Amino acid sequence: MAVPELLRQLSRRAWEPALARAHRAAVLMDAPSAEALHWAGGAGELLAAGALTVSALSAEAAVPAAVARVVLVVSGTLRGGAATAVRGVLEQGAVRHCVLVCGDEAEGGGAAELEETLRRWMGEGGCAEVVLRGPPLLAPVSAELCLLPALSALLPPLPGPGGPGPAEVGLGALPAGLRAAVRSLVGDLDSLFTALGLREESFAVGTFSRVVAAELASYAPARNRRRTATNKASVIFVDRTLDLAGAVGHHGDNLAEKILSVLPKLPGHKTDVMVNMVELTALQTSDETCTVIAPGCLAQPNDPAAKALWESFMNLKQKEAVMEARRHLVEAASRENLPIKMSMGRVTPEQLSSYIQLFRNNLKALENHCGLLQLVLATVQTLKHPQTSKWDNFLAFERLLLQTIGDSEMPSVLNQLLPMIKSYNERMKDDYTCEDFLVLLIYIYSVFGEIKCGKELDAAEEEVKKALIKAICDEPEPSPLLQKITGCDSSLNLTSQKATEAVDGIFRSLRDIARVRMHMKQFNSIHNPGSNTHQASYKPLLKQVVEEICNPDRPDPVDIEHMSSGLTDLLKTGFSMFMKVNRPHPGDHPLLIIFMVGGVSVSEVKMVKDLVATRKPGTQVIVLSSVLLTPHSAVELLFAPDHLQPDAHI
Repeated sequence: MAVPELLRQLSRRAWEPALARAHRAAVLMDAPSAEALHWAGGAGELLAAGALTVSALSAEAAVPAAVARVVLVVSGTLRGGAATAVRGVLEQGAVRHCVLVCGDEAEGGGAAELEETLRRWMGEGGCAEVVLRGPPLLAPVSAELCLLPALSALLPPLPGPGGPGPAEVGLGALPAGLRAAVRSLVGDLDSLFTALGLREESFAVGTFSRVVAAELASYAPARNRRRTATNKASVIFVDRTLDLAGAVGHHGDNLAEKILSVLPKLPGHKTDVMVNMVELTALQTSDETCTVIAPGCLAQPNDPAAKALWESFMNLKQKEAVMEARRHLVEAASRENLPIKMSMGRVTPEQLSSYIQLFRNNLKALENHCGLLQLVLATVQTLKHPQTSKWDNFLAFERLLLQTIGDSEMPSVLNQLLPMIKSYNERMKDDYTCEDFLVLLIYIYSVFGEIKCGKELDAAEEEVKKALIKAICDEPEPSPLLQKITGCDSSLNLTSQKATEAVDGIFRSLRDIARVRMHMKQFNSIHNPGSNTHQASYKPLLKQVVEEICNPDRPDPVDIEHMSSGLTDLLKTGFSMFMKVNRPHPGDHPLLIIFMVGGVSVSEVKMVKDLVATRKPGTQVIVLSSVLLTPHSAVELLFAPDHLQPDAHI
């Protein structure tokens, strides 16, 4: 069976313990679990299994009075925030029978010990059952992309002013929260590879990826699995921070990427968005934030037609994807005998809206094609969104920047940026906001790479800082993103000092972003300077990595490091220095798994799929990551102060 279909089945199998115990119970789950279920099958599966309610898990969550039994679903192990939330629910005293479905305890503390803890929290007479899940909770976003929502806050640490050498970083040198996240990731991957029957070779690109790959290679259960598993695969871990331009750039002509970037996120979700459904109702309102009608979304795991259209959004160019949306809509209307007038030529949002209106008063047609209508409405709302017209402005600026980098130093580029930073009262609709500038700054520093420090750079940065601090302080109400970055929830609390501290921290991180590829020999640049006949261009790091893997000459990779998992591998590596021994190569196996540590963009997933199909036909490729990034979510992941809190033991 094809690996994408196996992953889809595994994402559903992970829910079997909860579904089997949901009958006549209240089900509470944390946000990452909810996101995984959303893409794997939806909350309707729990309700169909007999659940009385499905709600968010928090310490304040109230269990309905008549319900004495709860099923608690936790995406990871019972530690930190998850433990606090579960304890808060059980100590309310209403629950007499509790089932906890959670990840396996990597460091001992098995089911019996957890059951004792739960009984203690419930009080006398409480009955507890703990089910340790097999496969991890996966969100199958598309055929080639699966996410691990429990690790959405994971980001490789930046090198810091001294820049630790690649060999100096080991698991023990990482902060406690990051160590716990690495162990959790390794445990999840081992469970996943066990379910797939994989015998993998691990490779790493980047300092943090080396730590993750080394942990997976030496993880005892993984070593035991590899002795008996038969399906060979290469797993390549890549540090997101080596190329942040790929996360914040606007190079992709992709409809899915634009929808995910401009529409508001579903509450509690990192990936899916809210689609305004008012157009399909009789409600007359122009209020875009209207909450009377429940929002639609992109995940339609139980609707084959909508799933097929979503794959088109992920894999086709925008123009082709919009035409595909029209084709699906016309076919659906024809099947329902709706009076549709087919028109050829360019597809406009107005044309799609007029087709959608045909379904409005036909309840049977609405029910039959609800998933499809949600995706087409998302398309219409994205094409009309003011942020979509800004997309081209970003793209033009990025292209101009790529031409400038070859001729100018960083101070000159920052000085050109300065007049574009405008306060709220000076901005027109096409001008950049404070958040937009943070996107541009990440792009600039990531593409530039190592920069020459000195007084001129310090002075140029200082001017940009002043303008940015003024613009942030002049916001009448800080956006949710600015609130997270500054730690201030309103303009009253946002003092000049707090804005200064936040901006100083941002520029320290930007300097670190510029030096993050210093230790690389082959992949030390993502900028192609161009020539007399070709324009300068952005050269995605992931593209360079995949091209190297698919190179028919099979040279020994310089920056793709193989992580040995035992004595045999070490001997191979040692003997290869003196005699001809075939060292493991990432292109050796029929399955290629690329894990972007710290998030991946839609454009990168499409690029990997297309490159492998062209350069190495016959090889299956899967992209795994922790989160699907948009420009603004990448800014949040980098600059929001506590992007990974340590999860202490219970």
